[in-house]
Amino acid sequence: MSFAYSSIGLGLSIAKVVGGGHVRTSLTGVEAGVDVTGPEKVWRTFQAIGDIAFAYAYSNVLIEIQDTLKSSPPENKVMKRASLIGILTTTMFYMLCGILGYAAFGNDAPGNFLTGFGFYEPFWLMDFANICIAIHLIGAYQVFCQPIFGFVEKWSQGKWTNSQFINGEHALNIPFCGTFYVNFFRVVWRTTYVIITALIAMVFPFFNDFLGLIGSLSFWPLTVYFPIEMYIKQSKMKKYSFTWTWLKILSWACLIVSIIAAAGSIQGLSQSLKKYQPFKAQQ
Repeated sequence: MSFAYSSIGLGLSIAKVVGGGHVRTSLTGVEAGVDVTGPEKVWRTFQAIGDIAFAYAYSNVLIEIQDTLKSSPPENKVMKRASLIGILTTTMFYMLCGILGYAAFGNDAPGNFLTGFGFYEPFWLMDFANICIAIHLIGAYQVFCQPIFGFVEKWSQGKWTNSQFINGEHALNIPFCGTFYVNFFRVVWRTTYVIITALIAMVFPFFNDFLGLIGSLSFWPLTVYFPIEMYIKQSKMKKYSFTWTWLKILSWACLIVSIIAAAGSIQGLSQSLKKYQPFKAQQ
């Protein structure tokens, strides 16, 4: 799905660039004092760093993916290769989307690559791209929510061990499909969670700001700190050795990046709230 809608966006950007028409661009993006104020440009840069951190915070699903691998060849070798190929591929698409999107729309390019860029024709192609986005997000939502669902359900089962509502499995016979077992607590809890998160998303449509904030809060501890510390512990690395030193420097540098990104995202949210209208998308 990502490959499909990203390729569509790239193709439309290339078509717009080839079709002519001059857009205002510069080496450093939007111009301070012309498009935005100096402080606003700095805050937007910090927010963009948070968006990038969110895009690379794949640690939430890394273990989930590794659990599906066979034991031969070893999982660590497979995951090293898969991570390398995956990061290189996504980086290539991110860079192409950013560069070609900016070349096509210049300093007026909004954050949403497809729905905000002014791509309205051909309609069928845009509809297909948005269907791909919907399918992608529905699947990704399920994957990212599974740890939350599992934690709450396991904690509840341990807390109320005698509750039939929480622990009971009820057989449901569906014609031509067989028998399925339904847990009422699981149905109610997961449905409620989805409804609440959907309402929050509609009430507070600050897409880029929230992405940057989530990315900044999760990037350093999950994607940088814990993996580095686990690697140091597992490999029994000597303290103050060359590798230990540069890994620590990398960790602290990423912490600073995360703090900067969080500050930018919080500032962006505060600015968005000033012109906030419920259930309306922010421009």
